[in-house]
Amino acid sequence: MTIINVIIPAYNEADSIAKVINDIPDIVDEIIVVSNNSTDLTEVNAKNAGATVLTENNRGYGYACLKGMQYIENKIEKPNIIVFLDGDYSDYPEELTKIVQPIIEKNVDFVIGSRVKNLREPGSMTGPQIFGNWLATNLMALFFSAKYTDLGPFRAIKYDKLLNLNMIDKTYGWTIEMQLKALQQELSYTEIPVNYRNRIGVSKVSGTIKGSIFAGIKILGWIFKYSIKK
Repeated sequence: MTIINVIIPAYNEADSIAKVINDIPDIVDEIIVVSNNSTDLTEVNAKNAGATVLTENNRGYGYACLKGMQYIENKIEKPNIIVFLDGDYSDYPEELTKIVQPIIEKNVDFVIGSRVKNLREPGSMTGPQIFGNWLATNLMALFFSAKYTDLGPFRAIKYDKLLNLNMIDKTYGWTIEMQLKALQQELSYTEIPVNYRNRIGVSKVSGTIKGSIFAGIKILGWIFKYSIKK
C-alpha cells in the first residue's frame, strides 16, 4: 500500500487554504499544513478543513517544510511519498494524482510539476519568476546536464530519498536545493506539465522586490556552490 503525505507551507493563506485542502484527492493519507507564523485565520481554516496543523514561528519556506518533515519523522507509520504544495491555490491540487503517478507506476524517485507556458493563466507568474526559472534551469543544464524546465513548488518525492537529501535550506533556496541534490545523488526524475493560475492574495516572494532579489541570490548561490563541488 502506498502512503502519501502532503506538506503545505502557509503564511497568511486564510482565504485559500481550505480550497487547497478540499481539492486534494482522497488517495492522500494525511495533509500537513505548516503555518509559518501566520497572523490570520490560516490555522483555524486549515484545521476545519481536516488538515493536521503545525506552527513554525521562524519565517521561511524551508523552515516550514523542515517542520513538516520533523513531524513525519516522529510518526509510527511513515509515508512512501511526500508531496509539497503551496497554500495559495495557484496550483491545482487535484493534479496530485498525475504528480505521484510516475513514482507509483514507474518507480521514479522525484517528480516536479512544470508550469509550462500554455497551461499558465496570464499573469500567474511574474516577469522575475519567469526569468529566474529560465536562468536557473539553463545554468543547471550547463553545469550538470540537467533536464529541468522549472523550479515549481508542486512536487513529489519518495520519502526515503527525501531523507537522504539532508535538506538544510531555511528560506528561498528550498526548491533549488532539492533539485541540485537530486542530481548529485543521481535520483531518477521527471517533470509533469501542470496547470497554474493566479494565486489568491499577494505573493510573499515574487510579489515584492526584496523577496525576488533574495530568492534570486539564494538560487544562484546554490547553483554555483554545487558547480564548484563538481
